[in-house]
Parts: sequence; structure tokens; C-alpha cells
Amino acid sequence: MKNPIVTIVLFMMFLSVYGSAIEIKNISNAIDVAGKQRMFTQRLLKDYAMVGMGNTFGKPKDDLAKVTAAFEDHLNALDSFTKDSATKESIAKAKALWTPVKQKLTQTPTTQNAALLQKDLEDLLHISDDITKLFAKQSGSSTGEIINISGRQRMLSQRMASLYMLKVWGMKDPAFAQKLKSAMELFKTSLQKLEAYNKNTDQIKELLKKAKRNFMFFEFMSRSKSKFVPSLIYKKSNEILKDMNTATGLYAKLKIK
Repeated sequence: MKNPIVTIVLFMMFLSVYGSAIEIKNISNAIDVAGKQRMFTQRLLKDYAMVGMGNTFGKPKDDLAKVTAAFEDHLNALDSFTKDSATKESIAKAKALWTPVKQKLTQTPTTQNAALLQKDLEDLLHISDDITKLFAKQSGSSTGEIINISGRQRMLSQRMASLYMLKVWGMKDPAFAQKLKSAMELFKTSLQKLEAYNKNTDQIKELLKKAKRNFMFFEFMSRSKSKFVPSLIYKKSNEILKDMNTATGLYAKLKIK
């Protein structure tokens, strides 16, 4: 039997990392949380592929369960926060898309199911992006757009990794090369925009430098003919995610000072 104290501690750690069961208090926070949903769609796919391959590095099975719960909690929090009718409508669409995705995530991972899941998560990614942009527009400031761009980097780190995971797993996707190229180009141009932002603090600048160094690995990987081990991709993508998540939170704080 699990120790109840350990269970509580682990749950509290989960809340601090994923922001589950949160109450959104301002528009900057809403942009950050909505942007995180984009990242979750790709992280779910990455974890699903890792579980399917039988790779336990980073405990992807546990992460899959945590992110599934976090996505739903975030979606409900965004719905409770917004009073904007257009945003409410988009969130309702996201909820409708989420129901079948959640069901697929509970099934035993196979490459055949992964192809269907990738399509569903792609649709959920697009609607999550629309929701984030609607919140950014409501902020009415350049900082709101910067929070959006920085938050999107989190998603792109997971997208690059999930695409590569599916390829290593053996899933055939004729559009793989173009999808990976597009994700990498968007990450690179977005990073340049963030680096040029005139309100960057020294801490943000350092985080962007670290993300840039780790991104060089993905650039090298895309040019190489060798196959990289999934655990290395998992590790590098999570390092970028961690740094960009911190940077996005700092951008959100700039807005409300």
C-alpha cells in the first residue's frame, strides 16, 4: 500500500510543476496557462510514443497521466476565467476535441493508434493556439504577444521531440521532414524575436541563451543521418521546456508590475 504522506507530497510537487487545479487571476496568467496547453498536446504525444516503445527514461507513463490531468484542469480554469464570448466558444471546441483524445490516451499504445492520436492532437493544438492568441489580443500590449511567443517555444520543444520519437518508433509519416523543418524554423525565428525584446531582464537573457544552446542539438540532429536514442531527445527537449517555461513566467510577471 502506498504511503499516504508520500502520495500527498508527490501530488503537491505535481501541482507546483504543472499548475494543476489553478485559479487564473489576470490576463497575463491566462496567456501563460493557455500557451501551456499547446505544449501539453505535444508532450502527450511524446510520452505516448515513449511508452509505446517501452522506454522508461524520465518515467513517461507517469508523466502521461500527470499531463492528461493537467490539461483538463487548465482547460476548466481558462473557461472559468474568461468572460469573452469568442474565447468561450473556442474553449468549448477544445473540450469537444479533448474527450476522444483522453479516451485514446488510456488505450495501449500502438503505432496505428498513434497515427490517429497525432491527428487529433494536431487539431487540439490548433484550437489551443487560437485560444492563446485570443487571450493575447485581450491584453492589448506588446508584452502579451511576447508571452504568447515565449510560451509557444515550450510547445515547439515538445513538438520537435514527439515527431522524432514517432519516427524512431517506426510510424510512417510522409510529412515528417516538413513538419520537423517548420517547427525548427519557427523556434529559431521566435527565439530571435525574444532575444530582441527590449524589456528582457538579465535572468531572461540567460534562459534564452541556454535554450539556444540546447536547440543547437536539434539542428545537428536534423542534419545527421544517424538515429539518436529517444532518451537523449527526451532529455534535451525537457531542458528547453524547463528554461522556456521559466522565461514565460517571468514575461508574465513583467506585464503585471
